[in-house]
Amino acid sequence: MIKKIGYGIFAFLCVSIGLYPLIYFIFERTFGLLGSKSLELLTDNVWNIAFYTHIFLGGLALGIGWLQFNKKLRNKRIKLHKRVGYIYLISAYLSGFASLYIGYHATGGIVAALGFICLGIVWLTTTYLAFNAIKNKQIKEHQKWMIYSYAACFAAVTLRIWLPILMALFETFNEGYRIVAWLCWMPNIIVAYFIVKRLKLN
Repeated sequence: MIKKIGYGIFAFLCVSIGLYPLIYFIFERTFGLLGSKSLELLTDNVWNIAFYTHIFLGGLALGIGWLQFNKKLRNKRIKLHKRVGYIYLISAYLSGFASLYIGYHATGGIVAALGFICLGIVWLTTTYLAFNAIKNKQIKEHQKWMIYSYAACFAAVTLRIWLPILMALFETFNEGYRIVAWLCWMPNIIVAYFIVKRLKLN
């Protein structure tokens, strides 16, 4: 029962934050993190393409990726598992590459920029390793790297958990944002390591 409740909460967070980018169609462009961006950046076409590619395809990857950890889906509906996997793969690649560009322009300067760029590199690398493993029929390797990949993707959720806490602790947004650029994903990777170890996928 506890396991089912935990999985339900996990799924809810993934889907709800995955749908979060739709808010940008409702509110003006001064909403959320965009309020900290300069007018010059907000009117830059390349940045806008990268930003919307990142948030919408990243949201898609987050919103569907949790399904891949459902054993019943994997065992009984393997074709659906593969289709969802391909959608996740393409979304993660495009969103990940876009994140490198917008990460360079992150609010909070070089510390925040490095944090988000490193996250993008980790997400792209682990996703590639997961794809390469399944292409070579290495099931356990595939499962291991998908856990790491989704841990990086789940940073979209943990960022929104940590940021309000950091905002309450620090006087300025920039200070909290510099920390959350690292805190949103590094603990996720550590948790993923212990999950991989518990499942004996090493």
